[in-house]
Amino acid sequence: QKILEKYRDLFTLQWEGVIGNMCAPSQSEWEQLLTNCSAFLFYGMERFMSHVSLNWLVAMNIPKCRLVILLDLVRSQQSYRRITNSDIHKSCLRIALERPRETAMLLSLTGVGSVIATQWYTSLEENAKRVETLFENLLSFRKTTGQTVRVLQK
Repeated sequence: QKILEKYRDLFTLQWEGVIGNMCAPSQSEWEQLLTNCSAFLFYGMERFMSHVSLNWLVAMNIPKCRLVILLDLVRSQQSYRRITNSDIHKSCLRIALERPRETAMLLSLTGVGSVIATQWYTSLEENAKRVETLFENLLSFRKTTGQTVRVLQK
């Protein structure tokens, strides 16, 4: 919340989304958020693709979305139980499609221009630092996504 407030004036006027743990978005809310945005940020627990329907995503056409930032792969005991219970009902192939590289490929195939994603499990604190670095470089310093990713890699 503090990061969003700090960079609020640099966002476009049409900032929309779900913040906090109010509720999990429905598939139609995910679709509306992704199809109506030029940039999409997911900052959450476990794998992004565990929150959306694979069948729904691969059928989408979202060329207006130029950038997707996935700061996921954070694990808590509660999220681990949820994902484990969910994964029991999925095939090994389906679970494999939820990995970071495969998720980036699927998003690219739907028309997304660029994907920035974590590749391994991390903590909320580490992802908060990444959000701060991303916003600072993309919004304050006006760096390109490539330049910003390079900063993150250092």
